[in-house]
Amino acid sequence: MNYKEFENCPLNIFLKLFTGKWKPLILYHFFHYGDIRFTELWRKIPKVSKKVLLEQLKELEESEIVERRQVNTFPPEVFYGLSEKGKTILPVIMQIEEWTKKMIPSNTVEE
Repeated sequence: MNYKEFENCPLNIFLKLFTGKWKPLILYHFFHYGDIRFTELWRKIPKVSKKVLLEQLKELEESEIVERRQVNTFPPEVFYGLSEKGKTILPVIMQIEEWTKKMIPSNTVEE
C-alpha cells in the first residue's frame, strides 16, 4: 500500500476521526448520558483542561460526529451531543467494548 492509498484507507480515516487522548472518553459520556452541558462534561472527565476539551469537541464537531447547541438564556448554556452521523457509530463502539471484555482481562487495565 502506498501513502496515497493509506491516506484514503477507511481504517486510517476512522482512526483520524476518533483518536485523541480525550475523544473516546467524550464519546463514552455522550453514549451513556446523551446531550450534556460543556461544564458538566468537563467535570466528568478528570484531568482534562477546558481548552483541550474544547479543542477535541471542535474536532468532533468539524467531522460532524458531534453537534453543539446553544440555549439562549442568561448566561447562555452550551450543550454538546452526538449528531445523527455520530449516533451511527454506537453499534461499532458496542462491538469494540464487547470484544475488549472478552479479550482483555479486566485486571490489566490501569486506572
